[in-house]
Amino acid sequence: MVDRNDTTHDDWWRDAVIYQVYPRSWADSDGDGIGDLPGITSHLDYLAKLGVDAVWLSPFYTSPQNDAGYDVADYRDVDPLFGTLADFDALVARAHELGLRVIVDLVPNHSSSEHEWFKAALASEPGSPERARYIFRDGQGENGELPPNNWQSTFGGPAWTRVDNPDGTPGQWYLHLFDPTQPDFDWNNPEVQEEFRSVLRFWLDRGVDGFRIDVAHGLHKAEGLPDAPTDYDIANEATSLQPMWDKPAVHEVYRDWRRLVDEYRVEGKDADRILVAEAWVVPDEALAKYVRPDELHQSFNFGYLMTPWRAKDQRDSITAALAAATAVGAPQTWVLSNHDVPRHASRLSYDIDRPTRVLGIGPDHPQPDPELGLRRARAATTVMLALPGSAYLYQGEELGLPEATTLPPEVRQDPTFVRTNGEDVGRDGCRVPVPWHADQPAFGFSPTGESWLPQPEVYGDLAPNRQEGVAGSTLELYRRLLTVRRKYGLGHGELHWQDLGDDVLAFMVVADGGRRVLVVTNFGPTPIDLPHGELLVASGSLEGHRLPTDTTAWVAPG
Repeated sequence: MVDRNDTTHDDWWRDAVIYQVYPRSWADSDGDGIGDLPGITSHLDYLAKLGVDAVWLSPFYTSPQNDAGYDVADYRDVDPLFGTLADFDALVARAHELGLRVIVDLVPNHSSSEHEWFKAALASEPGSPERARYIFRDGQGENGELPPNNWQSTFGGPAWTRVDNPDGTPGQWYLHLFDPTQPDFDWNNPEVQEEFRSVLRFWLDRGVDGFRIDVAHGLHKAEGLPDAPTDYDIANEATSLQPMWDKPAVHEVYRDWRRLVDEYRVEGKDADRILVAEAWVVPDEALAKYVRPDELHQSFNFGYLMTPWRAKDQRDSITAALAAATAVGAPQTWVLSNHDVPRHASRLSYDIDRPTRVLGIGPDHPQPDPELGLRRARAATTVMLALPGSAYLYQGEELGLPEATTLPPEVRQDPTFVRTNGEDVGRDGCRVPVPWHADQPAFGFSPTGESWLPQPEVYGDLAPNRQEGVAGSTLELYRRLLTVRRKYGLGHGELHWQDLGDDVLAFMVVADGGRRVLVVTNFGPTPIDLPHGELLVASGSLEGHRLPTDTTAWVAPG
């Protein structure tokens, strides 16, 4: 654990391991089947023992929950579903007692349609100050019956919804890059800018240590809202070519926010409060702009998350990511799973000659191979936690939880599933409540056995009480990795590639004081000899002194 009063860790975020908690799926204290803030607080000691530095909480704000809390109706309060502001304060206090920092989600691109501002906008005339907080436009066509442009929602369907005027006649259209219940703010409006400065201060004053910024690349849109290109290739073209993403003006927002959060750091007495971008931006050089010295502290590396499980692809992805971050003096930030993509214990089991699947996995899709997926996931995590920079873990990955791939249509709640008529099964499969105890109701998630999404039976076998102290378990692997990572200072190290063959990923991390760790992953079909040295940790069992396929080892050279 990091001592929050240790002034040598003011820049703690540069090598931090941060654990994402999805509140509705972590622990339910009151038996209603939905996780809550007291449930999180009750298990913070588990995270401290795991060895992470901070916890990031997905949204817990007042919300109608049309998008699991990413539709915020009140940015300054806790939804009763999750508890109260007093519960939040207790959570932060307990986390800080344990040496854990607390990062909270911030959703600045859009609000809920039940936000007081949007209600006022609907009740007001076109051109009013109330409507100017959002992106309202007149429609095209003879009577404005067509959307203002051809933009499509990320969740499927048009990105525009028409409203009625206060007199009941058909009126303007408003923009929602996600669900219709999530209208986009107009970030050219000074009132919007000032509102979010106030929201930042509200939570900083309550003791939070940072913010993860949802859709950080979407706040500003291209001037004039032009049509989007219909032949845009999301895999190979710059995100900025799309008129709704990655516009230069977003960087002015983050320079402003950086100055604000820096006010809460007292030199030599208190550590940095951090800002983290969720920005699906390519290429790497464009993403790196978000973490220039006067902007955000971190940005998730989704390119790495989507990299195929092949030695060359992994090496190329890591090399490019490190180079882009180094060019702006920032640490790289690594992640393999989160609440928006299938868990990597399932995702990595698919044929490596096919693109890595980032859409949801449903019962009608080819099913993942659980043994292969877990073996590769453990190997991938063992690579990730050796890389210089910071790393994020998603709740339950330390247990080896697979994606819940057989959820029936009637239990699914992701708006993506509804808006695509089931063509995209959505993200519910990675959001299923985590287990705590194999022999309790809902595997210890809820005292009543209620669970907002059904848990696969295999989750019971993977509960912490079945893995604690068991040699070779995924939980104990993670604990060992985090212990060794901290001991050798790998997050602050320098990476040097080693050539051990085309089917082998190998690099040396040289940390402070000259401490060295050799990281080796075998992608080939047959075991390979490990280099000489002290074996620090391995993602799976060795065959004598040989490293099997889809296995990673850390070796301290002799």
